[in-house]
Amino acid sequence: MAIRRGLTSISVYVILVIFGLFFLVPLLWPILASFNPNASLSVTVPAHFSLINFQTIITNGLVAQPFANSFILAISTMLLVIILASLAAYPLSRYQFSFKGPLMYAILFASSLPILALVTPLYAMYASLNLIDTLQGVILFFVASALPFCIWLMKNFLDSVPFELEEAAWIDGASTLQGLIHILLPLAAPGIAVVGVWSFLVAWTNFFVPLIILQSQNLLPASVHIYTFFGSYGQVNYGQLAAYAMLYTLPAVVLYTLVSRFFVHAVSGGGLKG
Repeated sequence: MAIRRGLTSISVYVILVIFGLFFLVPLLWPILASFNPNASLSVTVPAHFSLINFQTIITNGLVAQPFANSFILAISTMLLVIILASLAAYPLSRYQFSFKGPLMYAILFASSLPILALVTPLYAMYASLNLIDTLQGVILFFVASALPFCIWLMKNFLDSVPFELEEAAWIDGASTLQGLIHILLPLAAPGIAVVGVWSFLVAWTNFFVPLIILQSQNLLPASVHIYTFFGSYGQVNYGQLAAYAMLYTLPAVVLYTLVSRFFVHAVSGGGLKG
């Protein structure tokens, strides 16, 4: 009986490993192709690993401006969403008022609206406000689309902070805003990190909205630039395309790694002490 259970467990693990490798193969292509000067669509190990693809796209000016635009969009969106979501989530977490339940459901419903349904009225509104072909217009849309879900997230994180700590700060003479900044938000640091990473990735990876709003080539972010550049020629250099994709994913990976460490520090460090 024990042998049969052992064989069953091994079979399950073998099947899971096969499925894992099946999904891993597409991820191996950009890694291997970026170091292969003669890369193709097939997943092959290069005979000689080379950085020529990275050197080419960097020296030809294919990275600096699109990546700078992406950073402007992503960092601006992240900062605005963190500030606005924290301020909006605070009264929802700390105060009881009429229609609070329906308001929370309305926020949750707004977070599920598809972007495609908003394209036509968005473009008409942006045209009347002269926000077409501006980074500010894209940032405003990213912030507006990310806020409902982030407010819901921040409200749940603020709910986990004991109200007595905030009352103690008030007794010591702190104002409501000071209690929020110095007491509540530091204790809800993991929530701020989650909201920050999520809003950053929303802006960094979005392709559809910048494609519609932005028209000037010098304003295009990396998510759109990779499509327009490599889609404008009859023959695609897959090595350079893979190298561009690897550089494009690097900021998200670095940010996620830093925030993962911050999660541990916030939970086990100062966040739960005092």
